[in-house]
Amino acid sequence: MPTKPEILKRETVMRSRLFRADQVHLRFSNGEERHYEKLVGGGRGAVLIVPLLNDDTFLLVKEYAVGLEDYHLACPKGAIDEGETLLDAANRELKEEVGYGARKLTFLKKVHLSPSYMEHGINIVIAQDLYPERLEGDEPEPIQVQELPIADLPDFCLRADVCEGRSIAALFLVREWLAKPENRL
Repeated sequence: MPTKPEILKRETVMRSRLFRADQVHLRFSNGEERHYEKLVGGGRGAVLIVPLLNDDTFLLVKEYAVGLEDYHLACPKGAIDEGETLLDAANRELKEEVGYGARKLTFLKKVHLSPSYMEHGINIVIAQDLYPERLEGDEPEPIQVQELPIADLPDFCLRADVCEGRSIAALFLVREWLAKPENRL
């Protein structure tokens, strides 16, 4: 295992309402020095929920993404609020965005979209044994909920309106997780 680089200096080079970028000056074990920039995480983290209507059907949300300037289908997700556990946040977001709560929530894995320059990660949570319950959320318009048979996952991910890498990864990870008999309801 290589020795981690030494951080010689770190400074914030940009800050917005949502993001902070730091420049990090590193010295590697071979003496080489480099400057990198990275987006720094904030808040208490975030959750991405894979709701299972049953062992064969995912629930997804269709909502507007300003980064795309268009609508897309993805897993529900959101920030962990102050005082919430990861699983509390997952159940709240599920109720706000999908209109269901879950009697069984399972943390699966934390993933990072671009670890070479982003500190941000998201916690994947599986929601099972759903029941109808809606909480008012902070979305500017009603979110559409769509069912996806797990068997249709490969073709579904090739659609133009399915482009969020975290959701695609989460759906495939959960499909594999469900392949183990002990994980099915």
